Amino acid sequence: MNNQENNNRKAVISTRGVTKTFDLGEVKVRALRGVDMAIYEGDFVAIMGHSGSGKSTFMNLIGCLDIATTGEVYINAVNVANYDPDQLATIRNKQIGFVFQSYNLLARTTALENVELPLLYNPEISAASRDELSKKALEKVGLSNRMLHLTNQLSGGQQQRIAIARALVNEPLVILADEPTGNLDTRTSYEIMEIFQDLNDKGKTIVIITHEPDIAAICKRNIVFKDGKIIKDFQVENPTNVKEELAKMPKPEEEKV
Repeated sequence: MNNQENNNRKAVISTRGVTKTFDLGEVKVRALRGVDMAIYEGDFVAIMGHSGSGKSTFMNLIGCLDIATTGEVYINAVNVANYDPDQLATIRNKQIGFVFQSYNLLARTTALENVELPLLYNPEISAASRDELSKKALEKVGLSNRMLHLTNQLSGGQQQRIAIARALVNEPLVILADEPTGNLDTRTSYEIMEIFQDLNDKGKTIVIITHEPDIAAICKRNIVFKDGKIIKDFQVENPTNVKEELAKMPKPEEEKV
């Protein structure tokens, strides 16, 4: 498992026999039922499934936000199944970038301050380096002219761009995005997916949870959960080119005419 490769690519995340059971008093809910899976360097994966399928539970496990009941979870070939909370926190901070549906930004703070946040927990990075790295991350998502704006002065799409910049700032092994377009209109959703597609084209490994087929069609690989198991895992033929789709859509000012 540790040396598992696919077309000479390293498995950055993999699981073996992973189960997760939630004890709800008299009822035990088996959210995951023995999941074997590998995500490889450079993958662009959509994880899909109906509510209760196990996809969010699985995301929490590979994101080190929770621990499996049984089985093994490898992050960069290291089994983290028995890591303590401090060790898991270090993995989350240095190797995983998170993007959430609700953005999870700090209110009444600037875009730059939000992006700097993960770097504050790394004592090896100086204040000057934090500032430089955060500005570069914001430039990557097209917000170089909004760095000092407060988050409540920005649109939902701009706030999600800040969240992506924050996820990028530590140069993580993988970005995990949980319904990143769930609160956005169609055009803004595609603008966010354009950022992810560009990042993946440059080699970043990205995993997205989504219930939207058009968003999944942008990704290179789809994994479908049902009743705690993977029922489909396939490469997407001809993933949607987001730039081309955006070019076909009316621009916001055109919609108002």
